Parts: sequence; C-alpha cells; structure tokens
Amino acid sequence: MSEQQDSKQHELDQLSINALRFLAVDAVEKAKSGHPGAPLGCAPIAYLLYHKLMKHDPSDPKWIDRDRFILSNGHASALLYGALHLSGYGLPMSQLEQFRQWGSHTPGHPEYGEAPGVEVTTGPLGQGLGMAVGIATAEKHLAAVYNRDTYNIVDHHTYVLCGDGDLMEGISHETASLAGTLGLGKLIVLYDDNLISLDGPTELSFTEDVTKRFEAYHWQVQHVADGNDLVAIENAILAAKAETGKPSLIRVRTVIGYGSPKAGTNKVHGEALGADNVKATKKNLGWPEDKTFYVPDEARANWDTIKLRGKDAHAAWTAEFEEYSKAYPEPTAEFERTMKGKMTDGWEKKIPTFPTDKPVATRNAGQAVMQAIEHVVPELFGGAADLTSSTKTIFKDSPSFHVDPVGRNVFFGVREFGMCAMVNGMAAHGGLIPFGSTFFTFSDYCRPALRLAALMGVHSLFVFTHDSVGLGEDGPTHQPIEHLMSLRMIPHFTDFRPADANETAACWQLALERKSPSFMALSRQDLPVLDAKIAQAGARKGAYEVSSNGKDIILIATGSEVSVIVKAAAELKAAGINATVVSMPSFKIYDEQADDYKAKLLPEGAPKLAIEAGATLGWYKYVGQSGVVVGIDRFGASAPGAIALDKLGINVANVVEQAKKLVKKK
Repeated sequence: MSEQQDSKQHELDQLSINALRFLAVDAVEKAKSGHPGAPLGCAPIAYLLYHKLMKHDPSDPKWIDRDRFILSNGHASALLYGALHLSGYGLPMSQLEQFRQWGSHTPGHPEYGEAPGVEVTTGPLGQGLGMAVGIATAEKHLAAVYNRDTYNIVDHHTYVLCGDGDLMEGISHETASLAGTLGLGKLIVLYDDNLISLDGPTELSFTEDVTKRFEAYHWQVQHVADGNDLVAIENAILAAKAETGKPSLIRVRTVIGYGSPKAGTNKVHGEALGADNVKATKKNLGWPEDKTFYVPDEARANWDTIKLRGKDAHAAWTAEFEEYSKAYPEPTAEFERTMKGKMTDGWEKKIPTFPTDKPVATRNAGQAVMQAIEHVVPELFGGAADLTSSTKTIFKDSPSFHVDPVGRNVFFGVREFGMCAMVNGMAAHGGLIPFGSTFFTFSDYCRPALRLAALMGVHSLFVFTHDSVGLGEDGPTHQPIEHLMSLRMIPHFTDFRPADANETAACWQLALERKSPSFMALSRQDLPVLDAKIAQAGARKGAYEVSSNGKDIILIATGSEVSVIVKAAAELKAAGINATVVSMPSFKIYDEQADDYKAKLLPEGAPKLAIEAGATLGWYKYVGQSGVVVGIDRFGASAPGAIALDKLGINVANVVEQAKKLVKKK
C-alpha cells in the first residue's frame, strides 16, 4: 500500500471509528443515562474486531461457526449496539435512539435474545468473562468430537472485551485460572486498561500486576501501549490467534472518555456527558457538532464491507460442511441434531425405573440416570466443583476433558460461581446440554450465575446434592435452609426436589425436555422408593397424589419429607383421620398446570399441612393462611442426619400432632 493509500485508509478508519463513538455518545445523551466513557475509549478495538478480524455473518447471527464476541463490561452496551448496527445485524437506528427505553431492544446492559448478535447477557461484572470461558470450552469439545481430517467444521474464536471491574471480581480469578489449565487457545480477552473505575483511579483498590497474574494462570499475555494504535492492536490479536495452546490476554492502555473534556476521569464513566460536553467532544474529534446519530456515507460504506466478507466466509464454511456431510454422514446427523437442540429419537426409553424393595439416595438415583442415558444424550456435558465423588455427576465411560477434549467430564475445581457461569456460556454456545454440580448450600456462591441462566432462558442444568439438614455431621455451614425457597423465587427457573429415585428419573427427563434452566436438590441419605408408574407420571405434573384415604386433611411434602408424610398418613388412619398424601417435586411445574387439576389436587377448604426441611416462607401459597407448615426457620446443627432431622421437628410424630390439631380446629 502506497503512503497516499495508507493515509487515506487511516482517515477512513478514523471516520468509521468516530461514527461508532458518536452513535454511542448520542444514544447515552438522548437517554440521559448510560456509560459513554468506555465506548469512546474502546471503539478502535470494536472496529477492528467487527470490521476486520472476526469471522461473522451479520445476515445470519446464529451461524454455528461464527466467532463470538462477549462484552463483559456490559455497561458499555452502547458500543456494542453501535457496532451491531453498523455491521448490518438488523438493529435499526431507531433502536439506538431508544437506548435504555421501555420496550426497546437496546436495554441498558446487553441481554441475550433482545438484539441480534448479543451472545450472552452481561453487566454483572466478571460473568461475561466466565461465560466466555464456557463458550471456548464448548468450542474445544465440539471441535474434538466432530472435526475430521482436514474438515474443521467447528473452528471459531471467542473474543472478550473486559475492564478493570471484571478483573477485580472473584469470578475472573476462578475462570481465568481454569481457562489456562484447560488450554483454551481460542479464547482472546482484550483488557480495557484505562486506570479508572467508578469511584476514581484504580490505584484506590486495584494495584496488582494483572500481566503477571495471567502469566501465572498459563495465559499468553501482550501489552498494547496505545488504545488508538490500530496496527499494534491488530498485530496483538493476530499473535493471540497464532497461540493455539494458551488463552490470550491483550492489555490495551486506553483513555476513558477519549476526546471529551472529562477524558481520563471517573466523571465520564457512568453518566451522560451533557449537551455542552457532547459538542466539545465532537469538536475535538472533528465531528459535526449539530448532528446526532450521524453516519457519513464513507463510513457506512466502509462498515458495509463486513457484510460481503461475512457472507463469503459463511459460504466457504457451508461448502466445506457439504463435503464433510458426504464423507461423514453419521457425525453430521448428530451435529445437526444437537445444534438444533433436538433429542435423539426414543432417548427417553433409557430413563430407568427403580424397584421399591431398597431405599436409594436421590443423588445415587441421579447417577444411575446419567449412566443410563450417557450414550443416547451425548450432548450432556459437565461436572462438579471438586465434588464428583459426592454429587455422583460423572460419566464412567468418558475420559476427562482436561486430558482429552473429546471427554465429557469437566473438573471445575473449587470454583462454584465460575462453574455455573461457564455452564451458561456452554448453553449459549449451542450443541451441548451442560450441567454443573455442588452441594446445595454452596448454591449461594452460584446465585448470580443461576439468575443470569434464568434471565437468558438458556438450557443450563444445576445439580445440587446434600439438600437438607439430613446431610448430618458437617453441620449448619453445610446444611441448606433458605436455599430452596430462595431459588424458587427466581423467575423462569425450574425447581426439582424429588422424593425418591423414580421421581428423580422423571425430573431428569423433564430437565432435559424443557430446554430451560433448572436445578435439582438431591438427598445424601437413602429414601424409600415409590411406585415407579405413579411417581414418574405424577412428577410430570409437578405435584400429585401418592395415596389417598380421603381428604380430612391433605399432607404435602417434597424430597425426603414425602416418606415422612406417608408414614404419618398411616398413623392418622389408625386414629380415624383420612389423609391424602401429595408429593410436590416442582413448584414451578405444578403452577403451570390447569386450574381444574390444581383445584382437584388441593381443593379449597380442605385442611392442608406441608412439611419441608427448609424455610417455611412460600408454602402458604399452597396450604392457605389457615394451613400448617412444618419446616426449619433456623440454622441446623452438627449431628447424624436422622438425629438432626428429628430434633428439628422433621418427623412423623410432629406431623401427626400438628395434623390432629388442624383437623380438630376445623
């Protein structure tokens, strides 16, 4: 390229970058709300990725082999929306003009499913990076499973833009550490190192050497001294792509609020610039001061070139895939099936049933289900937070992912939050049904990721064991009390607390079928097994009659407490009180049932008693204000599980006593 051509390209690049900058600035200013600082500083990075370096096709945002871009510092959403608009993703200017407004597709932080091209929901800092590690894990596994010879039908990178806040959050330590251990060579993180956080200079709270930290995690680390140096940034990204054995961190020194009177200060982080400062910024960067949401024709034409490049890349992949499909029809069929989220025909026939002659812990029943369906649901992929021997979530016939990426067993280590964020990233990637597992009490560490799973509606599965004080001697630190109700409160999150092995099998089937996030709370202790036909069919309704002698009183329970009310009903029968026993393995699924079913199962006016080894809050929705709830509204205690349950009132005698009082009162 001649010097004249080089100068002209430089001018075109700067014009295109400034178009992106001021779309973001104008969106924030019109909304009188948002974060203009990061878009002004990071626009060159976004321009290089979307316009030149990423493999993507704006006409098909769900193209399977696209590169993924994750804006972990989601407060910079105006930058992402501007890049998507200019790249041709079908996000019209009118949506940028409605930034942060009711009903728009440009919410304050990026939301999965709202705007085309938004890969995951970000904003709670660190989780975007965590999900990106999950996405890169999914890519590495699927590439190992499906690529053959010279056919690389799964071959894409995951790019992350993150800030200081992301790297302060503990989840970044968890997932970056594991990413290095797993050798995720197609994960490239661009760190917006602008030395400013919301409260002021980062030296107030963040003085560690990030470069050495990531080197210790076994990452490739590079440094770009000037965030406006397109050549240096591009060369760093190309070097990161060339390093296939390690994830890469590119530390880019940017200026927050570049070009504005507030540049380099925390005053430009989280509020609109104000009309006068907007004009001054436009003047400083040579932009028309009187125009808003303006894109010069030359800049528009330059950005438009990605459309053709993206279609060409997509077409080349399609041609390669057609050849692959002829050479390898069986993996092709499985690849297409899993990418569409379809299950293997007849897979549910492998769901086991359990005899009633021997008690089984529901965690062990879950393991039996996983083994039974291992080969008919090959897309089931995941592991536990250093607890596979306790949660029983491991495939016996599969290698470990860290040894062989074909393997389906992921050892997440003691990283509960990072694990669940990674599971969400895997689910958003597609082609897998991912799961993560730990003790139920440690769901507290996971909650922000569980909430994002529900907000996104992705098919993430979370298996929690040791579900009550029944776990015993480990004591109150490990005995969940408030956790069930707390997680049931999360919208669009399906709860499962099965009463026995057969309900556990049904819950696993439902969790796989529903294509939405769910969690299971499974027991450590052995539980009596219910009739398979009744339990598995009933569990699909969320709640059902286990047995009925009449409706003098209705006894309702979940999990291990169902066996308690079965025994209590027998004692009440001997005392002349006819009780119906109802198991309610899922509040959410029961709430979805038809009104006539619910009215028949829990008729209004019938006395109701519920028992659950956890917080009572929330149960009065089902028993009514005149009903009785037997639960635990205090922390547990260290003792053998059966003793802990008994001392805390989770026993037959207490149910019988309370039931008699309730019937007499009526």
